[in-house]
Amino acid sequence: MKYLLDTHVIIWWLTEPLKIKKKARQIIADPNNSLFVSAASIWELAIKSKLGRIKLPYNLIETLNHERIQLLEISGQHALATIDLPLIHQDPFDRMLIAQAKYEDLILMTHDRVLQKYVVTSILA
Repeated sequence: MKYLLDTHVIIWWLTEPLKIKKKARQIIADPNNSLFVSAASIWELAIKSKLGRIKLPYNLIETLNHERIQLLEISGQHALATIDLPLIHQDPFDRMLIAQAKYEDLILMTHDRVLQKYVVTSILA
């Protein structure tokens, strides 16, 4: 299966994996699953780091690659896909994750129950 991990899941996987629900941890740990992180999440993490809310590893992309988490770039098609989303969530980062999950046919792994209101396959982390 193919999963898009939201920003909180990435933070927790790298720092406090026990915050993630057991089923979600098993999915992440399973080498048969393909894991992705959006460039939007990397951007959000960079902002949070600059504001002093989190501490990022110096080599974040390498760390994610070591964890088998692939970078999903933002394409023009992803950006346009946000047009079709209802205004359930105002956060542009989260809206991009929903658009990417739908467009790329990925299962969104999230801790945010509001995101699960969108018509996208998701799993609660």
